[in-house]
This record gives sequence, C-alpha cells and structure tokens, in this order.
Amino acid sequence: MANASRQAAWEFWGTELKRRRKDAGLTQEALGGMVFVSGCYIGQFEQAIRKPQLDVAIRIDGVLQTDGFFERMWRRLIGASPFESYFAAVAELEALATKICEFESLLIPGLLQTPGYAREVMVSASPLISEEELDEKVSARLERAQIFKGPAKPQYWAIIHEAALRVPVGGAAQMAEQLDHLVALVRSRRVMLQVIPYAQGAHAAMSHSMKLMEFADTPPTAYTEGLFWGQLLDDPAMVKRATATYDLLRAAALSPKASLSLIESAAESYRSS
Repeated sequence: MANASRQAAWEFWGTELKRRRKDAGLTQEALGGMVFVSGCYIGQFEQAIRKPQLDVAIRIDGVLQTDGFFERMWRRLIGASPFESYFAAVAELEALATKICEFESLLIPGLLQTPGYAREVMVSASPLISEEELDEKVSARLERAQIFKGPAKPQYWAIIHEAALRVPVGGAAQMAEQLDHLVALVRSRRVMLQVIPYAQGAHAAMSHSMKLMEFADTPPTAYTEGLFWGQLLDDPAMVKRATATYDLLRAAALSPKASLSLIESAAESYRSS
C-alpha cells in the first residue's frame, strides 16, 4: 500500500472513530479515560496525526461495541507497513518529533545506518529473506532518515556503546564506511553523538535500547525494544523514569568531542586492517 493511500486509510480510521464516539455520546476525554489514554490522544487519532497501538484499538472496539472494526482495520494498515507491527507507530512518530534521544548498546541506530550496514543487519536476522523484501525494508529504513533533511528536522541525540563500533558488521570496509557516515553527520551538526566506552563498565541500560521523543503539542513518549517485541510508552511516570535513565547514560558517556575522536580512530583502524 502506497504511503498516500495508507495515510488516507488512517484518516478514514480517525473519521470513523470520531463518528462512532459521538454516536455513543462520549467526549474525547471520556473515551480516552475508558481506554487509558488522554483525550488529547483521542483527538490526534481522529485527525490521523498519531496512530494508535493495537491494545488501544482493541479497547476502543470494546468500549464502542464495534465488533472488532478498529482492530481489524489496524491490522490491515500495519500489515501494509514495511516495518514490524510493534515499530510501525514509532516510525510515524519520528517524523512528528521535535526532539529524539536514542540509545543503542550493540548496533548503530537505524536512523544513522548506511545502506550496506542496514542490509547486513537485516540479512543476519533473516537469512532467507527475498531480495525484493530486503530492498523494501532497507529503503524504508533509509527513508526514515529523511527527517534530518527537512526544514522541521528534530534535535537528535544518540548515545551508543563502544561495542557498536567494534562489531565488524559486514566487514572492515563496510564498518569504515558506516563510521565515516557517523562522523559526517556529527560534523555537519545534524546529530549529537556520544559513546559509552568499554572502560566505563556497567551502565544504566545494559543490553537494552531506548528512544525518547518530544513533540510540539503533545506529551513525550518513550520506546524500548527487545527481540521480536517493542513497547511504546506514554504514561508520564514511565516516560519520566526512562528520561532519568537516559540522563544516567549521558553521564556515563564520553564527551561529544572525545566520542567523535573515538569513532574516527575506530574508522581508521578498520581502514588499515
């Protein structure tokens, strides 16, 4: 499904939500309270600004007694996305964010990956993937990075562990290219990047990944991911805890200047190997 038609379908989803909510005599705030989100979120769903998570769609069906309509349509729309179902809503939110803070312990973050690095990561996870599907997934990942080029590009701050620099994904030449890409992004002032060195030892998010997103008119969210699952959090208390964890990671990391030197050194090591 093309992006334009998918967006139109989400707009229809939102229009139907608004119509059926009003038929039930509920305000946005009332429905939000019944499905455990804010009334503001219900308004954003109705305007197709934000996409709901599956559990919210299911709860909406239950409250409005719509016999699974919103769940079925959600599954159809997410199924048409090139992203995993648990990540599709996150990809949509990245394009709306005014600020993104990200941490990865073992990988270069997806928004910063080169095509070759992305392909190697995907093939390693799915050795039997078809070339057509692989091309689609790589293109979708690279398309996400277009947020850095638009006039409304978000502030972006990434923290990675040194392990992400040292694992030779795709070989030495591929890694040198990937690290050179990081250096170019930092020097162009598109991103802020810090590295937690091996010497730091334990840190606040061992083996976990994290993404914090802030928006102009809506509350912030946090996203964390594991193997075959991801969780988007909008509960203020949980987002506050995630933000505190990210602050601890910043404190454990090298300065941006020292981090850049380490990345450049690692790239040079790959080139000379």
